[in-house]
Amino acid sequence: MKAGDVRAMTVDQLDDEVLKLKKEQFNLRFQKATGQLENTTRVRVVRRDIARMQTIAREKRAAAAAKGK
Repeated sequence: MKAGDVRAMTVDQLDDEVLKLKKEQFNLRFQKATGQLENTTRVRVVRRDIARMQTIAREKRAAAAAKGK
C-alpha cells in the first residue's frame, strides 16, 4: 500500500489494518514453515506495510498530542 493511501486513513483504521496484516504475516510464516508458501515476496511486502502503517500512526498520534498541549 502506498504511503499516500495510508496517510489518508484515521488512526483507528490504521490499527485495524495493522492487525489484519499481522494475521496475514502469521499465516505466511506458517505456510513457509510447512513448505506451502508460493509467493515469497509477499512476506517482505507485508512486513514493510506493517512498519509503514505503524510509523504513520505514531506520527499522527504525536501530532495530536502536540496539538493538544
